Amino acid sequence: MNHDEHVDRLQHLQHENHAHQVRHGHHATGGSWRNAAQATLHCLTGCAIGEILGLVIGTALGLHNGATVVLSVLLAFVFGYALTMRGVLRAGLDLRGALKVALAADTVSIVVMELVDNSVMVGVPGAMDAGLDDLLFWSSLALSLVVAFVLTVPVNRWLISRGRGHAVVHAHHH
Repeated sequence: MNHDEHVDRLQHLQHENHAHQVRHGHHATGGSWRNAAQATLHCLTGCAIGEILGLVIGTALGLHNGATVVLSVLLAFVFGYALTMRGVLRAGLDLRGALKVALAADTVSIVVMELVDNSVMVGVPGAMDAGLDDLLFWSSLALSLVVAFVLTVPVNRWLISRGRGHAVVHAHHH
């Protein structure tokens, strides 16, 4: 499929998704909370894998807190995008197209999630300095992911209601 055909297909799928949203009342009412929660849970899965891996590696290696946060954010983006790409690649998109969909679908959600969960981790006194065998580390990490989920759901609801965010991904699953 050449670039023009891909763009035409993507625009057609986005149009179909928009029409589906309007028919089912999602667009007019701001999208459904259920769809937003599912999109956020999907995003949280990739983010959590990267976040946990980055924090564990940084803590185990004794990296400075700043370096640990940077590593966890980078890995959160990698795993977040990878999970989305896996699904759209299965739907028949090529690698470049899948990357474009992942960037469009997940960037805002991941940015919000990473800002929130890292702010919580850094904000809990001693959490970033706690060892991997310390309950403070793991409870702070769990809290950070829960708070990130709760605060990101409305963002994803807003994006989906405008045909953006995970609405772009869902256009490739129909």
